[in-house]
Amino acid sequence: MFSDISHERQQSLLRQRNLFALTSAGLGLALVVAGSLAATRDREVVLVPTVPKQLTVSSAGVEADYLELVTRDAALVLLNRSPEGLDYWMNEILKLADPPSYGRLKAELVRIVEEQRGSDVTQAFVIRSMSVDPKALTSDVTGTLKTFVGAQVIASDERRFRFSWTYRGLRLALAGFAQLPPQDKSKEAQ
Repeated sequence: MFSDISHERQQSLLRQRNLFALTSAGLGLALVVAGSLAATRDREVVLVPTVPKQLTVSSAGVEADYLELVTRDAALVLLNRSPEGLDYWMNEILKLADPPSYGRLKAELVRIVEEQRGSDVTQAFVIRSMSVDPKALTSDVTGTLKTFVGAQVIASDERRFRFSWTYRGLRLALAGFAQLPPQDKSKEAQ
C-alpha cells in the first residue's frame, strides 16, 4: 500500500518537473526571440529640416548641440511677439514648460499678454550669440531686441536672456527665463 502511494507521489512530482522544464524552455525561447528582435529593430531618427546633423537623445543627459537648438527655437518663439498672435504665442511657450514651473511661467506670460493686448507694440529679437551649459541646464542668449510701434522702430537694445531647463526622462522642459544685466564691455575685452 505504501509503495502505491509512493509511486503515485513520484509520478506526480515527475509530471510537475516536466511541466516546469517545458515552461522554462518556452520562456527561454521567448526571451531569445525578444532579445533578437530588440537587437535587430530599426532605429528611428526624427528628421527636422532645420537641424544640420543627426541628434540622439539619451537618459544620460542633454548634449550641448541639442540644448543649443532647443534654446534657439525657444528664444525665437519667446522673444518675437505681436499683439495679433499673443494667445498662440503663450500656448506655444507653455508647451515647453516644466510641469512644476508651469504655474509660475503662465503667470509671467499672462502679465505680458495683458500689457501688450490691444496695443500696436511688436517685438523682434535677433540672436547674436549663445552659450549653453548642459551640466547646469542653462543657456544664455545675447542679441538685439527691437521694439516697434506700428512700422516704426522705437527701441533697439542689446539684451541678454538666461533660460533654465529641466531634464526628466527624455524630455527637456523650460523651467524659467530672465533678462540678465548687460555685460560690461571692458570685461569682455580682457
